[in-house]
Amino acid sequence: MQFTFTQILDIIGTLAFAISGIRLSSAKRFDLFGAYIVGLVTAIGGGTARDIMLNNEIFWMHDPIYLILTGIALIWVMIFGKQLIHQNSTWFLFDTIGLAMFTVTGIEKTLSAPDDYPFWVAIIMGALTGAAGGVFRDVFMNQVPLIFRGEIYAMACIAGGVFYWVLSAFGCNHVTCGIACAVLVIVLRLVAVMFKLHLPFLKGEDN
Repeated sequence: MQFTFTQILDIIGTLAFAISGIRLSSAKRFDLFGAYIVGLVTAIGGGTARDIMLNNEIFWMHDPIYLILTGIALIWVMIFGKQLIHQNSTWFLFDTIGLAMFTVTGIEKTLSAPDDYPFWVAIIMGALTGAAGGVFRDVFMNQVPLIFRGEIYAMACIAGGVFYWVLSAFGCNHVTCGIACAVLVIVLRLVAVMFKLHLPFLKGEDN
């Protein structure tokens, strides 16, 4: 079986996001079923929202691979649970990889949709595909979603999408654009965390 570039990114992103969701569930002592559900929702949430908005068939309802990959992620966390639960860096790594991979797949699936969407829609759908799964995960964890805490998160997806568009405008093929987009998202997340960069906070009356 030969996989396309988008399918490879989809598989990597699914595993990475599922592991990030299951890892957080383990830290909060969820049972196996609860951990699996959180991992699955983290992995498919963004793509589901994208497909609904684009009026596409929902991707995971026609292919069990996403359910299987989440099961593999659960087994992986069960085997290496002690190392993962006590290291925040591992959660950040998988979350960042998933964010980058899904940003690219969101853009490419929008551009390949039957309707001829403008590129700004593809950028938004890329950010939605990348960030929405993390929002669902955080809600399940009873936490304020990371996207709303001032982190360079969805903005990294948007920056990656704009970079994809610029490279495509210069004639680069979709593989080059996709790799460059993913790398930029990862670099922006790493730099933002390393140097504690964040978006300005909106001040209220009490601030």
